[in-house]
Amino acid sequence: MGRKFTVAVGALVALGLAAGGFYWMRARGEQALPLPDVVSPEPPGFEEGMLGNPPSTPVPAKPGTTTKTKKKAPPAAPALPLKSGEVLDYTADVAKLDNVATLTLKVRGQGSFLGKSVWHLQAAAHTLKPLRIVFELDDQFDSYSDARTLESLQYEMRLNERGQKVQSIQRMTTSGREPAAEAAEARVLPGTRDPLGMMQYLRTVDWSATREVTSPVYDGHKLYEVRAKLASGSVAVGVPAGDYRATKIALHVFENGVESKDAYFALYLANDAARTPVLLEAVMPIASARVALVKAGQENTQSSR
Repeated sequence: MGRKFTVAVGALVALGLAAGGFYWMRARGEQALPLPDVVSPEPPGFEEGMLGNPPSTPVPAKPGTTTKTKKKAPPAAPALPLKSGEVLDYTADVAKLDNVATLTLKVRGQGSFLGKSVWHLQAAAHTLKPLRIVFELDDQFDSYSDARTLESLQYEMRLNERGQKVQSIQRMTTSGREPAAEAAEARVLPGTRDPLGMMQYLRTVDWSATREVTSPVYDGHKLYEVRAKLASGSVAVGVPAGDYRATKIALHVFENGVESKDAYFALYLANDAARTPVLLEAVMPIASARVALVKAGQENTQSSR
C-alpha cells in the first residue's frame, strides 16, 4: 500500500467525517492543542435534556399585583428525522479493498448550549487491518448544532493518527468577538454548518419539493460552499444493512467560488421516515470509495455522558 492509497483513505474519511483535518492542520502549520487523556463529551455551558421544552405560558396577573418574569426555556425544535441515541455504523471500502475502516455517526443527545437549543452530534472513525498497519487512525468529532437549522455553534476534533494526537475545539462566530477561554474562534459566514451538521441537515430537506440547497460548511480548517442537488428521487441501493429505495443527492464542493472538478460525491438517503443515510460514494482521481450502512440502532442516552 503506497502513499497514494493512504491519501485516498484520508480523503474518504475527510469526506465522511472530516478526519483529514489533522493533516490539513499539520500541512499548514496550524497550532493544535495536545489531546488530554480524559475528554468530557460536553463542553462547559452545555445543559442536557433542554431541547424541545416549550416556553412556559404566562398566567395573567390579578389587578393590583406584581409578577416576576420567569426565564423562558429554549423554543421547541421542529419535527426532524433525528432521534436522541441514534447510532449508525458504516463500513468503508476503498478501491478494491473492502472493510478498511469503520465509521460511526451518533446523535448523542439534545440540550441547551450558548442560550440555544442544540443537537450534540458525534462521529468516530477507525482503520482496520491490514490498512491499520500503515495508516493507524482513531478519530472523534463532536458537533453542537442549532436544533432548528443545524447551523454549527461549536465543532470539536480529537484526532489520533499514526500515534500523533491533537485536539481542536472551535466556536463559530460571525461577529469577531473574543472567543471563550475553552475554545478557539472560527470566523464563519452566517448559516455555516460543520460536516456533521451538514450531513444531518440534508436529512431534513423535503427532496420531493426541493431540487437544490446550498450551505457554507466549515471543516475545522477551511470554509467551503456545498451545493447539494437532487440526482434521483428513487434508486435501488444495496448495503450490508439491507436493500433500500433511496434519494440520491449529488454534492458539489466550491472553494472561493471555484468548484472542485477532480472529485465526485453522492449521498443516498433512505426513502423512509428517518431518511437514514445509507450510502456515501466518492470518486477521486486516486481511488474510489464507498461508505455503506452496516447497522442502524439506538443507545441509552441516559448513560451517554
